[in-house]
Amino acid sequence: MTQRAATIRHRTSLFEEAVLIVEAEYGSDIGLDDVARRVASSRRQLQRAYAEIGRTTFREHLTKVRMERAAELLATRRLTVREVAQRVGYRQPAQFAKAFRRHHGLAPSAFRSTAGSASLQAAREAA
Repeated sequence: MTQRAATIRHRTSLFEEAVLIVEAEYGSDIGLDDVARRVASSRRQLQRAYAEIGRTTFREHLTKVRMERAAELLATRRLTVREVAQRVGYRQPAQFAKAFRRHHGLAPSAFRSTAGSASLQAAREAA
């Protein structure tokens, strides 16, 4: 079944607006319902936009943005893991460490000391 062009445009617009909000406010307590309200959409419509346009979920996107920013902070700043966790929206450092380990394959402290600088440099060179 082919979607109408207007539906695709609408979902693309919803997804792009949501991405901008997440990228600007990843450090706050942000949720799907809040973002849906702010883009004048229902929760379900925003979920569909994430699935069909972004090929992801809201939660996966938010976590990806948070983990990318956390890696940057760990590699380039002299912040404690607790401070990084708070800056990227985690109240509990243990919860942050678990998510970071799942996403990057290393604990935040190990990432900082071994892979942080090297992986960030490689990412810059690839861009």
